[in-house]
Amino acid sequence: MDASLIEEYKKHTTQKIIFIIFILVLIVTIAGISATLGSYPISVSEVYSIILKCLIRHPENTKESIVWNLRMPRIILAVIAGAGLASSGAMTQGILKNPLATPYTLGISSAAGLGAAIAIILSKGVFAGKYIVVGNAFLFSLIPTFVILALARFKGATPETMILAGIAMMYVFSAITTILMYFAESEAVKSAYFWMVGDLGKAEWKIIPIVFLFFIIGFILLMIKTWDVNVMMLSGDEVAKSLGVNPEMERVVVMLTSSFITASIISFTGTIGFICLVAPHICRMMIGGDYRYLLPASTLFGGFLLLTCDTIARTILAPVILPVGVVTNCLGGPMFLYLLIRRKREYW
Repeated sequence: MDASLIEEYKKHTTQKIIFIIFILVLIVTIAGISATLGSYPISVSEVYSIILKCLIRHPENTKESIVWNLRMPRIILAVIAGAGLASSGAMTQGILKNPLATPYTLGISSAAGLGAAIAIILSKGVFAGKYIVVGNAFLFSLIPTFVILALARFKGATPETMILAGIAMMYVFSAITTILMYFAESEAVKSAYFWMVGDLGKAEWKIIPIVFLFFIIGFILLMIKTWDVNVMMLSGDEVAKSLGVNPEMERVVVMLTSSFITASIISFTGTIGFICLVAPHICRMMIGGDYRYLLPASTLFGGFLLLTCDTIARTILAPVILPVGVVTNCLGGPMFLYLLIRRKREYW
């Protein structure tokens, strides 16, 4: 192989790694800044000092309790949720070869919204007590996935079949949710709508391990599939089969894993939009479409993006805290349009 090509490949690989490290540094920086913001003033140096102390002991004063028990769970949940949504979006776009394909496009968010609406408006659910909304949202969000996979089994697991089936499910669940809200009491409608916008206000330490466990298991499975997705993206199904890749099976596995990650996140946070669409596209513009690097980059950038949006949501109209889903939509749309206008080359 030409030495110049090898050198060029190493150069591009180094740039991708530097980009990933840069995002990681940004997350740590924004997390420190975010933890200082609020009605109780705390400096950045104090925040990092408190975090290090509380890793080995319980908070001992008001300042430590505010940082560790109130602000850190929300910050960590924002990073995990953003990372999970972005990784799911990146792999869904790749496996379906569609820049608009995300778990939300496939009906997961609307199904979760219906589950939450049933729990809030009708007080009906599989689980009782404080987890009735979470349980309903999680179970209902899995319905579109299994419906799409069932259709794919009989009609063939083609990208077109999956996307069209997902869009059909999205409209069905949205229509049922609208009917429920139309006949519900105003307070119940307000609560259901607030949940469907997406918010991190209920973050607490006891849910962090649950969300993180679902995310990390799903992320590892997706990383294992990055080579197969690269082959399918570059060569098509027929060539992929000749290289030992089963396109139909890979789509099913990736779709199921991505849907599971998304379902486990939005059942706790509500339907936070745009992260799963915007983060992978921005990273693709920056480092290209090699999923060995694009997936971890998109994952970290999704965490950074949601954490930044949540920080803005907490402070822009303080003491009023906006739902983070509102901020992601308001900032994500214009930012994405700007990047599309300014791009100098085709990236998809």
